[in-house]
Amino acid sequence: MGRRGQGEGSIYKRKDGRYAAAITVENRKRKTFYGKTRREVQEKLNSALHEREQGTLVTGQRQLIKSYLEQWVEQVYKPKVKPLTYQQCLSVIRSHLVPAFGHIPLQKLTPEKVQAVYAQKLKDGLAPRTIMRIHSVLRSALENAVRWNLVSRNIAKLVTLPRADRYEAQTLTVEQARILLETAQGSNMEALLLLAVTAGMRRGELLALRWNDVDFAKKVIYVRRTVGRIAGRGYVETEPKTRSSRRKIVLPDEVFEVLMMHREQQGQMCIKAGVKWQEHGLVFCNRYGEFMVDWWYTSAVFHKLLAKAGLPELRFHDLRHSMATILLAAGVHPKVVQERLGHSTITMTMDTYSHVLPSMQEDVARKLGEMFKGE
Repeated sequence: MGRRGQGEGSIYKRKDGRYAAAITVENRKRKTFYGKTRREVQEKLNSALHEREQGTLVTGQRQLIKSYLEQWVEQVYKPKVKPLTYQQCLSVIRSHLVPAFGHIPLQKLTPEKVQAVYAQKLKDGLAPRTIMRIHSVLRSALENAVRWNLVSRNIAKLVTLPRADRYEAQTLTVEQARILLETAQGSNMEALLLLAVTAGMRRGELLALRWNDVDFAKKVIYVRRTVGRIAGRGYVETEPKTRSSRRKIVLPDEVFEVLMMHREQQGQMCIKAGVKWQEHGLVFCNRYGEFMVDWWYTSAVFHKLLAKAGLPELRFHDLRHSMATILLAAGVHPKVVQERLGHSTITMTMDTYSHVLPSMQEDVARKLGEMFKGE
C-alpha cells in the first residue's frame, strides 16, 4: 500500500496500478474514488470532503435514469396528483425521457446531453411547448433526486429552453357567436355549443356534466368534476384540478330552455337505444348514454357548422376564450370572469386576456374624465 500524504485521508495504490481514496459518509458507509495518479484522487477526495461538509455529497445508490424515473413517478409523483396528470407524466417519461436518457447512469447526466436532445427534437419538428413539458417532468424528477442525495445538483436548471410563441386564441365576437348558435339550432350540437359559449366550461367539464349538476329552478350549473382519456383505461372522471375549478355558473333562462329540449331529445335517444342504453345521468353523451368517446366526430361536426355559418376556423376550446373576451370587452369585472372560468388566480385571467385590456383602460380614462369635470 502506498504511503499516505499529509491531509490526504486514506489514499492508497491498488494492485492494478491505480490510486484510490475512501471517506466515511452516512451510516458509516464508505465512498471510494479512483484515479490514475495520486493527484487526481487527491482532487476528488478534497472535493468530496468539501461536499460532505456542505451537505451536498452524493451518497445514494447508483442507478440508471430509466429505473430512477420509474421509481420516482410511482412513489413520489403519482400519490400527489390526479390520475390524468399522472398518466400524462408517465407518457412523457415513456415516449421521450427513457428513449433519450434511460440508458445513462443518473449521476452521469449532464446539461450538454440534455441540451443536445432538446436541439434534436426541435430539428425533428417537435413543438417548443412539448419540449417545455418534457423539461418540466425531467426537472421535477431531478429535484427529487437531489433531495434523495442521488445527485449533487439539478442539472436541468442549467439547460436553456426554446422560446415558445404564445398561442393567440381565435375568438368570436358577440355577432359571430350569435350566428354560430343560430346555425346550430335544431342540431344535436345546439345545447353543447350554447353552454360552451355562455358558460365557458372546459371540454372535460362539459363531458362530465350530469343532470343533477343542473339546477333548473335557480338557473345555475355546478361544475363538480371533469373527465379525461387515460391510455388503457378509457375515459376517467376526476375531481377538478384546482379548488377554484369547482364552481357554480349562473346562466340566462334561454340556456335552460335549450337544455330542457335537449333532455327531451335524450329521452328519445334512450327509447331508441333500448336495452343498450347505459344510464349515467350525463347531459352530453353518446347514443348509448355513455361518455362521448367519439369526440373527433363532435369536433368534425363543429367545424362543419363553422363553415356553414361562414365563420373562421377555430378550436372548440376557443369558445371558452370567446366567452371571456366578450365579457371583458363588455366591461365585466375581471374577478367575475376569473371565477366564471375557474382560474386559480386573477393573474392567470389577466395574462391570458391582456389583449382585451387596452380598450378597458381607455374606458376607465373616459369615466375618470367625466367624474372630474369641474363646474
